[in-house]
Amino acid sequence: MIDFLENPLFLLALTFLIYYGAVLLQKRFNSALLNPVLITAIALVIYLLCLHITPAKYEEAGKYIDFWLKPSIVALGVPLYLQLSKIKKQLVPLLVSQLVGSVMGIASVCLLAKAFGLDNELARSLVPKSVTTPIALEVSKMVQGAQPLTVMAVMITGFFGNIFGLMLLRWSQVKSPMGKGIALGTASHALGIMAAFNLSEKYAVYASLGMIFNGIFTAILAPPVVGLLF
Repeated sequence: MIDFLENPLFLLALTFLIYYGAVLLQKRFNSALLNPVLITAIALVIYLLCLHITPAKYEEAGKYIDFWLKPSIVALGVPLYLQLSKIKKQLVPLLVSQLVGSVMGIASVCLLAKAFGLDNELARSLVPKSVTTPIALEVSKMVQGAQPLTVMAVMITGFFGNIFGLMLLRWSQVKSPMGKGIALGTASHALGIMAAFNLSEKYAVYASLGMIFNGIFTAILAPPVVGLLF
């Protein structure tokens, strides 16, 4: 029985079922706190711990999911292409706001870390918290951070943006699709795009641009900004 419960295909099916149930739960109660990704992660951790299933066993199931990540990222190019004419008209304000957002994201982490007296390695590890994991790991290496801490920071940032991002934007009276989308993608990468998709495809397009440009700007600007502030 245990062999069946830790079978990669069963774990894969279980992941999809939990996620689908979490999506229905969020729609039923309409609460940002009932985040499907977070609920799925917590439920799976509890399941693995209760049945003493090793993370390596789940990684076998995770490979099936990981296989579709690259095509799903490429698929983001379709709505980008459909909105290309609008993006061209707004390219200058988009790039300027993105550049400011990226610099502020890096500088604010450094300054807050210094203000609270955080260890230098920890502070450097937090710098790429708002970009996707592959880029974050490279940036962490460039600024001499600890990569495991960086991965954790990226995950927490993504969850926070996905759960509270739209709420904070409403409180801030941000109304334009470009403003909301760029903010979500810049601050919380792929999970921010997921939150933007809940609004519409247009918001997700800008969130995708935010994630892409923030990754580029962070990779270029993080080393000199960190060198200046530390």
